Amino acid sequence: MRKILLATAATACLALTACNGTTGGDADPKPTATPSAGQPTTALPSATVSPSTSTGSGSGNGTGSAAQALGTSARTVGAKFVGIVEITPTTVVYAKAGGGQTSRYGTFVVVTTLDTSLSANAADEETTDGTGAGWQWIGSNGQTVSEGKGNAFKVSIPGYDSLGRIEPGARQNRAEVFDLTPEQAKGGTLVYTDSTKASYRWKIPAADAGPEVAAVKQRLG
Repeated sequence: MRKILLATAATACLALTACNGTTGGDADPKPTATPSAGQPTTALPSATVSPSTSTGSGSGNGTGSAAQALGTSARTVGAKFVGIVEITPTTVVYAKAGGGQTSRYGTFVVVTTLDTSLSANAADEETTDGTGAGWQWIGSNGQTVSEGKGNAFKVSIPGYDSLGRIEPGARQNRAEVFDLTPEQAKGGTLVYTDSTKASYRWKIPAADAGPEVAAVKQRLG
C-alpha cells in the first residue's frame, strides 16, 4: 500500500514539474536552497531510513524495524499525502530547563531535525494529534511519550522553531521536544509516523550528541 502511495505521489510530482516547464534536476534530493536566516546549517547524510514493517495498528511505535543511527535521513510522505519530506534527526540535548521553562517531569529531551522538501509540491510533517501520526519517544524502559507533553510544548528554540509547509527545494531546521522522567530519559528511540502510517525509528544516545549541541544549548538559555 505504501509503495503505491509513494508511486502515486511521485507521478503527480513529475506531472506538475512537466507542466511548470522545469527539469528533473529541480527534484535533486540534496537541493541547493539554504535554511532561513538565522538558522544553523546542517549537511545532509547519505544514508536513508526504511519505513518499519506495518503492524496494521497505526500506533506509531515502529514495531518491525531496527532503529537507525542519529544523523540518518528518512524520506517520508508529507501531511495529508502531499509531497515528500526528507527528515534527518541531527542532534540530541538533555536539559532540566530551557526556553524559559522548567521540565515538569525532570528532563527535557530536545532532538533537532533538518527537513527538506523533495517534491514539486510544498509539504509538511504530520502533527502529533493523538491518531498515531507525528513524533513519539520510546524510553529505554519501554514507555512511550508523545511530543509536546508536560511543559515541552512551551519550549521554543530560536533557529529551530520552523513550522508549516516547506516549499519545493527548501529546507528547515526544527526541534522536537519531549518532557520526560529521569527513567524515560536514559536514551531511547525516536519515532516518526507519516501520513501513510509508516513509522521511522532512530536510536538516540543517553547523552548529548550531534554537531549542533553547543548551538542548541546556547539557544535554550
